[in-house]
Amino acid sequence: MVRFGSLLGGKAGSSASKSLTARGRSRERRIDTQRWYAPLEQTPCALQQSQSDSCIDVEKAEAELAKGTSPFHKLGRATALFLQAALGFEKTIMEQAATRIAEAEEAASEHQRRAIRDPASAHQSTIYPPGSEYALCHAETQLMSAVVAVLNESLTESLKGFYKLKKAFNTLYEISEAERRYLASRGEGWSSSQSSLASPASNDNGAAASSSSETPGQSSGVLTPGTPSKDDGDLDFVDAEEARQNPKTPGEYQGHLAPLDLANIRLDEADEKLKETEPPAYNPSAEGGKAATNGPVEEADSFDFRTVTSDPIDLFIHSGTCLCYGLLQLLLSMVPPAFGKLLSLFSFRGDRETGFRMLWSATRFKHNINGGFAGLITLGFHNGAIAFCDIITKDAMPVTRLRRLLGEMRELYPQSRLWLLEEARMLAADHKLEKAVEIMGSGGKSPLKQVEALRTFEKALNLMYLHRYEECAETFVACVGMNNWSPGLYYYIAGACHVELYRIHKDTDPTKAKESAAKADKYLHEVTSHTGKKRFMARQLPFDVFVNRKIAKWQHRAQTRNTSFIEAVGVSPIVEMSYFWSGPRRMGEKQLLKSIDRLDWSETQSNWQAEPADEKAVLALLKATCFRFLGRVSDAKQSLKDGVLAQDAALIKTCDHADDWPPPVGHYEMAVCLWDDAGGQDGDKQALGRCSQELLKVERWESFDLEARVGLKVATARQTLQKCGVGVQ
Repeated sequence: MVRFGSLLGGKAGSSASKSLTARGRSRERRIDTQRWYAPLEQTPCALQQSQSDSCIDVEKAEAELAKGTSPFHKLGRATALFLQAALGFEKTIMEQAATRIAEAEEAASEHQRRAIRDPASAHQSTIYPPGSEYALCHAETQLMSAVVAVLNESLTESLKGFYKLKKAFNTLYEISEAERRYLASRGEGWSSSQSSLASPASNDNGAAASSSSETPGQSSGVLTPGTPSKDDGDLDFVDAEEARQNPKTPGEYQGHLAPLDLANIRLDEADEKLKETEPPAYNPSAEGGKAATNGPVEEADSFDFRTVTSDPIDLFIHSGTCLCYGLLQLLLSMVPPAFGKLLSLFSFRGDRETGFRMLWSATRFKHNINGGFAGLITLGFHNGAIAFCDIITKDAMPVTRLRRLLGEMRELYPQSRLWLLEEARMLAADHKLEKAVEIMGSGGKSPLKQVEALRTFEKALNLMYLHRYEECAETFVACVGMNNWSPGLYYYIAGACHVELYRIHKDTDPTKAKESAAKADKYLHEVTSHTGKKRFMARQLPFDVFVNRKIAKWQHRAQTRNTSFIEAVGVSPIVEMSYFWSGPRRMGEKQLLKSIDRLDWSETQSNWQAEPADEKAVLALLKATCFRFLGRVSDAKQSLKDGVLAQDAALIKTCDHADDWPPPVGHYEMAVCLWDDAGGQDGDKQALGRCSQELLKVERWESFDLEARVGLKVATARQTLQKCGVGVQ
């Protein structure tokens, strides 16, 4: 049987080396594992300071990681800074993170090349090819580099980031393939009778060539014995006769040395193949007790990779692959339709179920950094992105499992504000906004300013949903000094809060009304000077564009109507902003009725009948949303039909500084009403078909204000309907 060493240009083993006993080899492997695990063990310990942000500051983590120079230490330092950059969106931090990530990427790449040249210098695994640990580090740095590049203000850098995403995918695919073959050889994880995974360049039946017929240019590079024996694992990496002289060192990871056309591999093509390599799937029906074991998916649900190996390096590789590939799949599955057109240039398409399945698998390893990040991402996506969506399946929010994961993480990191933040988000999703605000204000400040800024922002949003305008305005103004992501938006919401206070006190307390009007005028006129500086893929931030247009609209109305700026403000700006942050989904009955009350104020004004079509459409849509969450779906549909969909979209666009978003968003809201009327995923297919038709109208709509906010919901809704067997009609 051809051995892996010969394929990498290794020398033929001497007779003495071939006569090593199994016991001697096992002892060498234990020593080897300890040698390689030492730097890897130090890295998660130091990075825990970032997860336990309130116990020990980031400087302590930096000091610990700076003690080593291994790729793992450099990856740890890069990850600590990347976390700050991702949380704060601050340009200077992102620039520092980019530099450090580049250093870690180079270190991982160099060690990876060294492992390919001399496999004996790398960790010896029975599962993964030599150098896989460095290949994973390389992929992780590429993913972080891609994220930083996309957050960069340069379109060129963003496009480079997408290219790195694809390279990282290629590496993760290779590592997953090695793992799948090993498990298949042992009959672990998946049924041993399941057909072999076809490589991108394999023959039609996907069967691997037999080892006896392999040549150095064709071998997969990973031994897959038909009948495992005790000694097989110890023999996997014995050098065979030299096959090539002075081979060229590959530039990127080549765990399989078959001539695969990875440069042209498509994510959507490889997804089908990778479904066989995925880690355990999560079965919602098993949440309350034992898991079913009737088929390969059910078997995977109950499969724990720790039963296969206890090697810490192998567990690091497995959990890291699950984390990275899972996150990549998840992110790609949630891009809005418009942005998806750009990603299609890179042949990118994600699969949400695959992503979550792999992330849930990675959360089993809570004591290493991969498991910690997987837990944070899993909770964040469910409590954030998924909780914002309306058309989802019953099992899209596995509440029991999420609470259990949160409890375990809070127990591991009791002082961490990141996990406290997720607890508050979970409470808000349960309509317990008061409790969420209370938790956000407890426990003191985090030494990590990015976490503190995020916590303050979340608290401000919840105060907005609660209609606690004074506190909300103060908290958003505090955000200005803590984070420079979008100070214009912070000032806008603070000013909008005082607009509502002005309207509340206008007829009952002129003094308070005057004070609120002055504050509203002050904050709203700060908006323009604090927007337009930040860029995402060379374009202004969507919310910056939105609030600038609103300010221009109100200034124009004040001039043409010869009235004050505050009197020229249109339909409740605070209820409108709450909608774009999915506030109605978090509100209870009391807050929803208060929102309707704030909308009714506009209709009571003497000039309401003279208001332009776009203002009337905004009010009708916001009211319909409140009706829907109050359970009054028929009232919601009527409000949409009469006030939004009956309007001429072309006429709305002709309004001065028009709010052009109600018509397309109105079709989305109608789709949600039809989904509710049908009874959700178990509803009548014909009724769900009408829901799909409304979604299609949004998907085909031209660009409109904040379309990315709605696009995420539309993308989720489309995936849900497809899962229910309802396609595009």
